[in-house]
Amino acid sequence: MKKTLVAYFSASGTTAHTAKEIAEAAGADLYEILPAQPYTAADLDWTDKKSRSTAEMNDPACRPEIAGAVENMEQYDTVLIGFPIWWYVEPRIVDTFLESYDFSGKTVIPFATSGGSGIGGAEKSMREHCPKADWKQGKLVNSGAGAWAKSVLGV
Repeated sequence: MKKTLVAYFSASGTTAHTAKEIAEAAGADLYEILPAQPYTAADLDWTDKKSRSTAEMNDPACRPEIAGAVENMEQYDTVLIGFPIWWYVEPRIVDTFLESYDFSGKTVIPFATSGGSGIGGAEKSMREHCPKADWKQGKLVNSGAGAWAKSVLGV
């Protein structure tokens, strides 16, 4: 039986809300990509050139540690990965997630939330970090997440 996982990173709760809507619509399991060291409001202040998020995004090799792991990742055929757009790409912790598992033979579909940036830069970056996955077109999902998930998954 094919199983779907919705994995997501959410800094402010917006992506969490979208991910839960997608998981419910798709009948999928849900996994939150949680940082081992939680982000504070100051860490997330993108206008501060010394904030943690800015420092991480300015270092392409940065891989923030994740608290916990997906149990039995091998059981999933399809993984939807959600995140906010940071600096026109996915947050570095999403790269940590992508590099932590073998996605060979799995269908991977990104989705993002953003106030203005598109998902194109993130899709290109994620494919480079995880080339063995069978990548499908992602989407910036600020509304209608459940309907989009059903259409992309055929459920």
